[in-house]
Amino acid sequence: MESESTKKHKFRKYIIGFWGFFAVCVLFVVLLFALIANGNIGYMPSFEDLENPRNLVASEVISRDNEVFGRYFRENRTNADYEELPEHLIHALIATEDARFLSHSGIDLRGLFRVVKGLATGDSSTGGGSTISQQLAKMLFPRERNTSKLSLVMRKLKEWVIAIKLERSYTKEEIITMYLNKYDFLNLAVGINSASRIYFSCEPKDLTIEQSAMLVGMAKNSALYNPLRRPEMTKDRRNVVLMQMEKYGYLTKAEDDSLSALPLELEFSREDFKLGVAPYFREHLRLKLGAREPKRENYASWQEDVYVQDSIAWATDPVYGWCNKNTKEDGSHYSLYEDGLRIYTTIDSRMQKYAEESVRDHLKTYLQPAFDNNMKSLRNPPFANNMTNDNVQTILNQTMKQSERYRKMRNAKASEEEIQKEFNTKVEMSVFTWDGDVDTTLTPIDSIRYSLSILRTAMMCMDVKTGQVRAYVGGPDYRHFMYDMVSKGRRQVGSTVKPFIYTLAMQNGYSPCTQVPNVAQRFVLSDGRTWSPKNSGRTKYDGKMVSLKWGLANSVNYISAWVMKQFNPQAMENIMRKMGITSPIAPVPSMFLGTDDVSVYEMVGAYGVFGNGGVYTKPYFVTRIADKHGNTIASFYPQQHDAIDEYTAYTMTRLLRNVVDAGTGMRLKSSDPIYGGLKGQIGGKTGTTQRQSDGWFMGITPQLVVGTWTGGEVRSVRFASLRYGQGARMAMPVFGRFMKKVYADETLEYNSKATFQMPAGYHVQFDCANGEGTQQDDDNGDETDFDDFF
Repeated sequence: MESESTKKHKFRKYIIGFWGFFAVCVLFVVLLFALIANGNIGYMPSFEDLENPRNLVASEVISRDNEVFGRYFRENRTNADYEELPEHLIHALIATEDARFLSHSGIDLRGLFRVVKGLATGDSSTGGGSTISQQLAKMLFPRERNTSKLSLVMRKLKEWVIAIKLERSYTKEEIITMYLNKYDFLNLAVGINSASRIYFSCEPKDLTIEQSAMLVGMAKNSALYNPLRRPEMTKDRRNVVLMQMEKYGYLTKAEDDSLSALPLELEFSREDFKLGVAPYFREHLRLKLGAREPKRENYASWQEDVYVQDSIAWATDPVYGWCNKNTKEDGSHYSLYEDGLRIYTTIDSRMQKYAEESVRDHLKTYLQPAFDNNMKSLRNPPFANNMTNDNVQTILNQTMKQSERYRKMRNAKASEEEIQKEFNTKVEMSVFTWDGDVDTTLTPIDSIRYSLSILRTAMMCMDVKTGQVRAYVGGPDYRHFMYDMVSKGRRQVGSTVKPFIYTLAMQNGYSPCTQVPNVAQRFVLSDGRTWSPKNSGRTKYDGKMVSLKWGLANSVNYISAWVMKQFNPQAMENIMRKMGITSPIAPVPSMFLGTDDVSVYEMVGAYGVFGNGGVYTKPYFVTRIADKHGNTIASFYPQQHDAIDEYTAYTMTRLLRNVVDAGTGMRLKSSDPIYGGLKGQIGGKTGTTQRQSDGWFMGITPQLVVGTWTGGEVRSVRFASLRYGQGARMAMPVFGRFMKKVYADETLEYNSKATFQMPAGYHVQFDCANGEGTQQDDDNGDETDFDDFF
């Protein structure tokens, strides 16, 4: 029998062994955590990483009136500050995800024991053990894709360590804010800012209790609790959050009951770069800021002019390629999609809205119905009757090869025969209409015909004095017609070019009342042939002496031709260059008819010279760029130079006002209820190109300059006659609609009382003794009679 001393000795050995084993375990755990914390076992974020965790933050496009109207992102996240978070949102998160958040240091031992008990008893209602800090650690430093049991344990331990480090590095308020800014609420709603906007069309500070509860409920599993796909399940989850808020004293029982009975009432607005305000402008700005240094090998052989223009922009335009010209503190270039830049633009959200409305209303209610009626007379609609079947087929094939369907089939190695068969087989598709997209069945080639039949309009508005662009509309609907006709597109400008040749005359000794013969002019061309431009029709002043003032007001080709003969094409090109036209120009006698292709952007800048005392101000779009913390990192200013003298500029404003008061722009001052009745000093010039392919109107006021263009995607899609196919009908009404809206808005600084400022010592005769006839007809460069106009 064992003695008492032997028993005591054995017991002592057991006790020593137990505490020795316990000490080893403790040392092992301490060593393990030390190794994990030091990064000796897998990746562990450094102190710098914890202080500055990498988040992909969307860049914001902000209007001059401080409206965010666009974002560039890989993750659609913009950070909210703690002060912007409503108290009930924070209460909902704490009550649901981590009731002891304010008292623990990153790991909730009571919650952990609760989970262990639940696992042991099989009770799933005990909830999870991860604290908000642990969940944040998991979001900031995602888990590796290793599913072994050991890796799962190690992963959890790392999250504990990171959670504790986060608690030491940040306040509780900062951890809450980081959590809500980081969480992905699905449907491109990353972070509470995006989630509030996308699901409820509001800012975080405006979230109601039940809305906050729904978003917090999604944090358990946003894919499962997706309010768009599973609204009832999401509502049930929301009510669980409300119940938790009541349990922890954040709500009363009555409040819980009443809020739980409410429907979700989403105000969902999908985040899509093709939708929203100013999509053409936002895309133009994205391409401009993100442009890379031009290299000739990256351009096609036929893109020499594009390469030259891009090279000039890279060298002279600080906004062009800004992201790739500038670096952050770490030496890397800025990213529009990750760095949370705040891009402050010159666009006015109110004026942009008026511009988009004016374009859409004009096309929808007036011009497109007229063109649809015009197509009834066409043999091969929407193409003009002078187009042969071969011409039409060539255009359709070219357009087909630019389509996404064609590119996908070519990438799939489909033969040309297979592609043609596919494009001539009916399929289900959605097509654009002015009343919304419509599902239909068409062959892809017929859908191309249909798309080409939709008229396009582009418009840009600029502040005359500053050069800041206030509104930018590149087309009728960016989702379907993505080509930007403000900056990318160039079309013949018609008679809107004539003020340039008149400018040449005014600054070289001629005056508005200079009398010239209204007769045909003959030019001898370089090859020995002769050419005589024709008037668009007959007037009672044919063969008589008339004033230059009358000639411009009525856009008479004979008078512009006479002025051209007094100078030369090269002189006209020189004046156009000084006034900001950068597109290729052919210095030939016919250039005064507007035969060169120029963009709306260039024309707006050039006409701004008239209202700005002869100073050219390059239109610009961005005033400054700030980083994600709000610190300004770049500022931009207008680029200006003297183009013409101030006396010539003022004379031209008077001549252009006469176009509106007594010439082809008279309808703007008429009683027309839609776009007439404009008050104050307004100048302008209509333009119509050969065979009605393009309609233009350039309008100036003492404060604004506006350019509008209307036409088909291809030049062979056009009106059959000048009844509608002229600048006064195609483009001028957009200007009229827009200015009426601008002048009616008393919150804007632009009004009809402003006047063009006459220079000191200005003495130019403007009330001419004769040649003062008026004619409400538009202009073009071909043989169409005035009788076809109205």
